[in-house]
Amino acid sequence: MPTWHELMNSPWMHTALGAAILLATAWLAGALTRFVLFRVVRGIARRTAWQWDEALFRHGMFRWLARMVPTVVVQFGIVLVPGVPDDTERLVGNLMSALMVFFVVMAISAALSAVEDLYRQTPNGQQRSLKGLLQLVKLGLFVVAALVIIAAVTGKQIGLLLSGLGAMSAVLMLIFKDTILGFVAGVQLSSNDMLRVGDWITMPGAGADGDVLDITLYTVKVRNFDQTIVTIPTWKLIAESYQNWRGMSESGGRRIKRALMIDASSVHFLSEAELAHLSRLRVLQDYLAGKHGEIEQWNRQLGDAAEESFNRRRLTNLGTFRAYVTAYLKQHPRVHRTMTCMVRQLAGGAQGIPLELYCFTATTAWADYENIQGDIFDHLIALLPEFGLALYQQPSGQDVRAGLAALAPRQAESHAGRIAGATGA
Repeated sequence: MPTWHELMNSPWMHTALGAAILLATAWLAGALTRFVLFRVVRGIARRTAWQWDEALFRHGMFRWLARMVPTVVVQFGIVLVPGVPDDTERLVGNLMSALMVFFVVMAISAALSAVEDLYRQTPNGQQRSLKGLLQLVKLGLFVVAALVIIAAVTGKQIGLLLSGLGAMSAVLMLIFKDTILGFVAGVQLSSNDMLRVGDWITMPGAGADGDVLDITLYTVKVRNFDQTIVTIPTWKLIAESYQNWRGMSESGGRRIKRALMIDASSVHFLSEAELAHLSRLRVLQDYLAGKHGEIEQWNRQLGDAAEESFNRRRLTNLGTFRAYVTAYLKQHPRVHRTMTCMVRQLAGGAQGIPLELYCFTATTAWADYENIQGDIFDHLIALLPEFGLALYQQPSGQDVRAGLAALAPRQAESHAGRIAGATGA
């Protein structure tokens, strides 16, 4: 059994002690580096008004840099350990070099994430996202790092690895198909300013109807108005069509395009009594005064033919109502003054005569827009009887019951008459 002196003087013990001292030194160097970075440097960073240093700490760049120190100590200190074979030194050196490359790439990736975070806080960053481009840069870094690490561990030249990758180009194209498509789509979306974070888009094929939350290399994230999240592949926004409502938001006006379905049977010429009644409407006073003189002059030129009512030109309740709606919209305080505003009569059909309002509200806020639109149509629907007009709608159950109730007394009288006649006979 070897003595303690012989054991301590054995070559393998010297190697083990040297390796332990090297590992302890590497650990102490790493701990000291972390203390300096996370206590001293971070304390100074918190006292400054700069934001980039806080972003770098938040994304862990300094943590990856601190992990490089022990690898450097081991890489250059392995030669001082006695009794280590040359192959082992070379293997440890290669492994430490591979780790250093990995830590450097991860530190750069964290720095890019910090840049993206800071850019997102700027006015331009709230509209245009750099996330897809930075993800592509990170992917390129990871691919290069993987080649360097494999070359460092195996001792092969990078040129040989690249030649092997060239032979596998078809497989690589298949693997990175989504990445290539996403990159091309991202460049087109960004260069043409087709999509920004915060835009309201509608894409029925993807079930998207809401605001864009995030634009990445592979996907575009949309929060629908029902608070669900839809993820759309970036290339799909180029391959298929979608509707971006940014132009509406920037214009300051939102379109109202809705029709009142007028019952055709309620349309008629206005009588003198009805004209006198409608002339009390302030909005119509100028219109009726101008039309009265124009129509009288027209009818005076007809001569004797004007004696027949069907030859004379007369105002209709529908045309007068259309003029009222036009004047009402143009003076409405919540209707946009400089955008198109008109009331048009569309082709009639089985549902009546459509009288369409085409105008823009002075706001783009959804809730305000719906309130303005509702108030306008509430007013017009309630005013229709003043013009002798009625809305067309399908008969409801209440209409059918009212009709049957009105027919019941007549049927009873008719039945009683038939009985009396039969009795008298």
